[in-house]
Amino acid sequence: MSKKVVLGFSGGLDTSYCVKYLSEDKGYEVHSIIVNTGGFSADELKQIEAHAYKLGVKSHTTIDAVKSYYHSIIRFLIYGNVLKNNTYPLSVSAERLSQALHIASHAEELNADAVAHGSTGAGNDQVRFDMIFHVMIPGVEIITPIRDLQLSREEEIEYLKSKGVEMNFEKAVYSINKGLWGTSVGGKETLQSKGMLPEEAWPTQVTKTEAEEVRLHFVKGELKSVNDKEFEHPTEAIQYLQTLAGPFGIGRDIHIGDTIIGIKGRVGFEAAAPMVIIKAHHALEKHVLTKWQLSWKDQLAQFYGNWLHEGQILDPVMRDIEHYLESSQRNVTGDVYVQLKPYHFQIIGIESPYDLMNSKFGKYGEMNTGWSGEDVRGFSKIFGNQTSIYYQVKGVADAKD
Repeated sequence: MSKKVVLGFSGGLDTSYCVKYLSEDKGYEVHSIIVNTGGFSADELKQIEAHAYKLGVKSHTTIDAVKSYYHSIIRFLIYGNVLKNNTYPLSVSAERLSQALHIASHAEELNADAVAHGSTGAGNDQVRFDMIFHVMIPGVEIITPIRDLQLSREEEIEYLKSKGVEMNFEKAVYSINKGLWGTSVGGKETLQSKGMLPEEAWPTQVTKTEAEEVRLHFVKGELKSVNDKEFEHPTEAIQYLQTLAGPFGIGRDIHIGDTIIGIKGRVGFEAAAPMVIIKAHHALEKHVLTKWQLSWKDQLAQFYGNWLHEGQILDPVMRDIEHYLESSQRNVTGDVYVQLKPYHFQIIGIESPYDLMNSKFGKYGEMNTGWSGEDVRGFSKIFGNQTSIYYQVKGVADAKD
């Protein structure tokens, strides 16, 4: 009886090679699975399924993970206003973890002998997949043909052609990875330290030139409506906002970061909705949260984003931080007004019943109603008391020297 292997499958060159290699050369019963985190249309998913069966898989499973992806990861990135190196909304990093978790669960359900993925030995994904598999399905063999055999693209194509596989072997000028939380774009310009992706490389072209204002309504940190359009689920609001902001060319950038394996890497991305949401959400928080809520959120969120990028979503500390982030959102409710323009956007302001910038207690730089000048004199003296003592003691000690 053949051993079962569950293969994370995208339908591209690498995972197509894996199906043939594992089934025909190694004798495995291959069960492919694709986890959709918002990057595939229904037609694309059907084409990928047909391709998998044509390659010879025993079964193919399609998982709609868009909502679970949001609930388990994306909402915490919003609560924390997470941007890796103050730039990147962790578009691909986050979705790979969601995919790995579903692949591991599927392998467990099928009682598979092995699990496989098409990662090479050069990037972050190999670590993310491997770590989650080690934790969730310990003892299950992890097979990575492309990494282990150190295959070139040309070798993969030659092998598949020898097996009679017909597919598009043309290498796209730019590699595109689309998901709910943004789209990554890789090309020759991202392989060196200088260079910006040309206009034609971006999946969403700029077709809007006249400024638009949008109103984002948040309820406890979650985006619930855009303008007057309400949505049953925040993922729908994210996707709708993308259709409004994307054609302005908003959210385009190149991120330079540290990979898990220790090298530097550049990646282009477009993430109109994520960037607008994070900045709008942060603006609302600055109005409704206290100074120390904001301070601790910043520190915890930075760690959360870095640890997530490193693939450590299963570390128990992540659940602890998520509880804090969720608790911090209890008053993050209100409207944020954003002006969209070609290639950039601007936060116009907010309206919230929880706004701490309240004229009832005073107006910054103009007037106060909640305290007197004498109160401030006394407060200033007490607030600086220990520092004052330090310098007086230091002065006496220095004089003796």
